[in-house]
Amino acid sequence: MADIARVVLVTGGVRSGKSAHAESLLAHEPHTTYVAAGPSYDDADWHARIARHQERRPTSWSTLETSDLAAAVAGATGPVLIDCLGTWLDAILSGAELWEAPAGEIDDFVGARTDEVVASLATAVGPVVIVTNEVGLGVVPEHRSGRLFRDLLGTINQRIAAASDEVHLVVAGRVLKL
Repeated sequence: MADIARVVLVTGGVRSGKSAHAESLLAHEPHTTYVAAGPSYDDADWHARIARHQERRPTSWSTLETSDLAAAVAGATGPVLIDCLGTWLDAILSGAELWEAPAGEIDDFVGARTDEVVASLATAVGPVVIVTNEVGLGVVPEHRSGRLFRDLLGTINQRIAAASDEVHLVVAGRVLKL
């Protein structure tokens, strides 16, 4: 059985291999809670993507669909894999109907939710692996929602990285421990 750090943040671009890497970190753990943190989209491509992820995971893992990451970590009795912070951000902003709110209101809301997640990581029973997207390497998005998402996720990533024991950057299927 391989030992992993208590909290690991796995970041990278779209289709970089970050989810598969995160899953491999806990593959030896038979009773992992997989937290699907995002909204559910009703389209064939999204359903196919979910099916591919499910097929890779051990059948002994349980799946919890929630945007309450702090409660998911606090309630877990063993290892947790959260996939992913980008879809979580979309879910919490959409759920609170904040996409058009003033930036300060959005910052306060997301900051408070991130505080809860960081606090839960400090008391987690088992290892926690968190997947996120690295969105700050491209152009400045044209639309406000894209800029908000990029900026907020960048800040969330920094906060979760600071609370993590390790950060792994995945590029083209290759892993670099930062």
